[in-house]
Amino acid sequence: MKRKLAVGAVLSASALLAGAIQVSAGMAYAAPNPASLGRADQLALAAAQAPAAAKALGLGAREKLVVKDAVVDADGTRHFRYERTYDGLPVLGGDLVVHQAANGRVKSSDKAVAGSLAPASLSPKLTAGQAAAQAAGAVRATVGLAHDADEAALASVSGASGSPELVVWAADGAPRLAYRTTVEGVRADGTPSRQRLVTDADSGAVLSSHEDIQTANANGTGNGVFVGSVSLTTTLTGTTYTLKDATRGGQYTSTLAGKTSGKGTLYSKTTNTWGNGLASNSESAAVDAQYGAAVTWDFYKNTFGRSGIRNDGVGAYSRVHYGSNYVNAFWDDSCFCMTYGDGSGNTHPLTELDVSGHEMSHGVTSNTAGLNYSGESGGLNEATSDIFGSLVEFYANLPKDNPDYLIGELIDINGNGTPLRYMDKPSKDGASADYWSSTVGSKDVHYSSGVANHFFYLLAEGSGAKTINGVSYNSPTYNGAALTGIGRAKAAQVWYRALTVYMTSTTNYKAARTATLNAAKDLYGAGSAEYNAVAAAWTGVNVN
Repeated sequence: MKRKLAVGAVLSASALLAGAIQVSAGMAYAAPNPASLGRADQLALAAAQAPAAAKALGLGAREKLVVKDAVVDADGTRHFRYERTYDGLPVLGGDLVVHQAANGRVKSSDKAVAGSLAPASLSPKLTAGQAAAQAAGAVRATVGLAHDADEAALASVSGASGSPELVVWAADGAPRLAYRTTVEGVRADGTPSRQRLVTDADSGAVLSSHEDIQTANANGTGNGVFVGSVSLTTTLTGTTYTLKDATRGGQYTSTLAGKTSGKGTLYSKTTNTWGNGLASNSESAAVDAQYGAAVTWDFYKNTFGRSGIRNDGVGAYSRVHYGSNYVNAFWDDSCFCMTYGDGSGNTHPLTELDVSGHEMSHGVTSNTAGLNYSGESGGLNEATSDIFGSLVEFYANLPKDNPDYLIGELIDINGNGTPLRYMDKPSKDGASADYWSSTVGSKDVHYSSGVANHFFYLLAEGSGAKTINGVSYNSPTYNGAALTGIGRAKAAQVWYRALTVYMTSTTNYKAARTATLNAAKDLYGAGSAEYNAVAAAWTGVNVN
């Protein structure tokens, strides 16, 4: 009978090596692959293995490991994050990560601080009351000074909150006894302050300080030119709201107000309602840009586990109202930013959602495969942005911007209501290639992209006539074969893995076929329906 790991489980030395778990009731059984355990059970397993891990790492008898987090890979490899205590006192700077094989064998560890954690003494010279008074005094000394550029200066201090806690301070590599104290106050703009200070238990010297209360994330509303009425995550500092999103890497939107250089001016106001849906309102295009950046972030995060364009948790910023009558939008690696023109007559901003997803995906390509922006690799670069730009639109699923396989259908650059590009039959734009030929690489990259766009559509949706979200498509194949798609979700995973794992700067269409087949093999297995569909879709666009 399969049992769940009990929270109070303890691990014996033999069980650690054999992969068996001995629960408190005394019944031993073979443990399931830890990757199949729920998070609570993974944490329980980490807690159960803490004593053995401490012994394997050679920690002293006075040191204990307290589980903080657990990550288990698909193959069962474990990464257990622990805090440490010394004689029961929390150790600040004592955290570490223990890396184990699936059978519990410790492979390696990463420690915040190496070496001994033993302080010279565990008897403080200062009382808790004296420590509290000194901590509050240290904070009062900062009244009138801003903590950093984004915060208002401290206006007043009410004093220590609660009794200071004895800890071992080891973060600087010189372990000593200390007090951790919380001091409360108010900033000049009315924002509350709660600072945590670590002070030396003998001298009262401040060893560390940290402000618990950061400027707030606020739930705003916006009405964009293309996205319509949407929710926006903004920042409130005092009484001022800004189009800055701390939950997505600090990405923000600014206006260039007709200029063509600089970071622009961050949008800010005392209310949290933005734009009116009209291009004549400067904020409306900003709503499109800010929302587009947020949805693109969420798409990559929730679909691929990618945290931002560089996968480093840092958000890009967006600039709107670039130049005059500028009929384009672009991604720039050097500023790590998106830029949007206002179009013809400065009344047709280029801030449509799939344009946002398209341009920011150039940043993803730049930080992964780095596909050269010329020849066939340039076509693959552009197609990657079309593919992910379209997928961002499907992810958002907005009523005002119907998800489709049409690129830039709302910005009407052509002046006749037609989109810039069609993924089901690229040649409908009059210039793009439906199929590969030896001359594809000599086309403009926006047109040579048609081969990969067509491939992706066939892979996701299949060939022939169909209607998706009210839009009619009719996608042919080079060899006349009837193809069945594997769906957007699987097709997206194949393309992303190929881009991030197998493609290089010089990948051409033949190599892209190999890259996506390798990706499909990794994800779904060689000879799987998905693998065969990738092969058939490339054959359908004459890439053999």
